[in-house]
Amino acid sequence: MKIKFLTVAILLIGLVSTAQQDAQFTQYMYNTININPAYAGSRDALSVFGLYRTQWVGLDGAPETSNLSVNTPISDTNLGVGLSFINDKIGPTVENNFSADISYSIQASATYKLSFGIKGTANLFNLDINKLNPKDQGDPKFQNAANTFSPNIGAGVYLHSDKGYIGLSVPNFIETNRYNNNDVAIYKEKINYYLIAGYVFNLDHYQYLKFKPAVLTKMVDGAPLQVDLSANFLFNDKFTAGVSYRWDAALSAMAGFQISNGLFLGYAYDRETTKLNNYNSGSHEIFLRFEFFKNNGNVTNPRFF
Repeated sequence: MKIKFLTVAILLIGLVSTAQQDAQFTQYMYNTININPAYAGSRDALSVFGLYRTQWVGLDGAPETSNLSVNTPISDTNLGVGLSFINDKIGPTVENNFSADISYSIQASATYKLSFGIKGTANLFNLDINKLNPKDQGDPKFQNAANTFSPNIGAGVYLHSDKGYIGLSVPNFIETNRYNNNDVAIYKEKINYYLIAGYVFNLDHYQYLKFKPAVLTKMVDGAPLQVDLSANFLFNDKFTAGVSYRWDAALSAMAGFQISNGLFLGYAYDRETTKLNNYNSGSHEIFLRFEFFKNNGNVTNPRFF
């Protein structure tokens, strides 16, 4: 019981002593719409994406995240739309985010499109105080769960071609107090700033082997700068393998397989590079993406993004 209380307390300390950050994904590059609404419709397909992530396995109360999203271009227009749902659990808290995205694209050059996006989000936050195992069970402060609803709005820009991309986004412009104790916010959603970039290189004449380095940079007031560096190889447009490094946090291995023209399965394993590594057996992330393409089912975009 003491170990359970201690691990939950450690997780809460991380929440209240630093700025709260959005749910993180190692394989963000396959579902960028979560952080950048301008991505909606950019793959020229109806794209359905589902992901499950369990973090810090073996540590009681560790984060678990589920994600489901759909996005598509609107035929004969420059518009794209998307819907997303994220369920994020950590310790005694549960967050449910429902988002709607819309994008507008213009032809910036012969090969690049520039997309602008807006995101609207509804957040449902629940803190079950009784999961903290309070010493005084009769204390009125611990009798009810804390439930809050908060709307938000975000925006992003996304410059992309068949070979490369760069994007800048702020999914949530409004800073929101998730939980207040005596009018003092101890759990606060801060503004998250994202910068992403990547490029696909053909390593042979027949385009059998492709290589894509990518970077994600996330900045939050009150939290350390987060930089994710990744390198993926794509073999014969079927099998993907690569590694990722989250600066001062984790090292990851990634793999994916194109099961059919529209069905892609991916997996990632993270291992902490901090002292937290001594208290868990790593993090697992698995996703499935299904897409309906135009042009008789022919894929028009690289499978990397």
